[in-house]
Amino acid sequence: MKFYRWFLILTLAGIASVSCKKNNQIQHAKSPVVEKLKTREWEIDYSKPVWYDEFDEAGKPDISKWSYNIGGHGWGNQELQYYTDALENAKNEYGYLNINALKETRGNNKYTSARLVSKNKGDFTYGRVEVKAKLPKGVGTWPAIWMLASQTSYGQNFWPENGEIDIMEHVGFDQNVVHGNVHTKAFNHTIGTNKGNRITVPEVSDKFNVYAINWFPDRIEFEINGEKYFEFKKEEDYGWEQWPFDKKFHIILNIAVGGGWGGQKGVDENIFPQTMQVDYVRVYGIKEK
Repeated sequence: MKFYRWFLILTLAGIASVSCKKNNQIQHAKSPVVEKLKTREWEIDYSKPVWYDEFDEAGKPDISKWSYNIGGHGWGNQELQYYTDALENAKNEYGYLNINALKETRGNNKYTSARLVSKNKGDFTYGRVEVKAKLPKGVGTWPAIWMLASQTSYGQNFWPENGEIDIMEHVGFDQNVVHGNVHTKAFNHTIGTNKGNRITVPEVSDKFNVYAINWFPDRIEFEINGEKYFEFKKEEDYGWEQWPFDKKFHIILNIAVGGGWGGQKGVDENIFPQTMQVDYVRVYGIKEK
């Protein structure tokens, strides 16, 4: 009887041990998957651009890649230029795109310029946007390389609810300083909560520099010539008000004249014409590490 009891105890103990060991093996098998989901990381996929323009064809910019914003209503910033689709304001020449701000009257505007947009022709969610450019020079110029959402997905107003990414902004009265910023409903300059940074770039109007962002699901990194100078991170408690950057955005290239920021110290009428020269625009995707 004692032998039977001990045999039964040892048998049950053995079954429990095997069961426990089996459960531990199952748990151990699952843990790497769970861990991978928690620590997903991304990197830029440089194998091939997903969209690009080298501006090699002379004449007007490629209409399969660019459209124009046209008008002279101030563009929400009290700007002084009239944006046109004229060849003299945007022209491919010798492998470069030249965006030209000119002192000429169009309607009630004393200046003309161009604002090229890739909307509905080059729209992206995440990736690297890289632009090699040489900037205009002189008080009153306000060139920009930037991005806006391609559709209204959040809030009641398009801006700032749906976000803005300023890859490069420059104002002529602060010659060798370049700015990178993001704007959202929660973070924007109109309420004093803007997120961004500035960096000194010597000879910004005499040499080409590469302006870029690396845009991932959890952060946006701002670079000049491969040097990161600002990073905007998505925090765990952020909603769309802080982070609307999970939808498609498009690229904008322009020179404004005057305006709420560019015209803070007036406009020197003797500097025109002024040109932002663009060597290329390249967009790369992302991949998981």
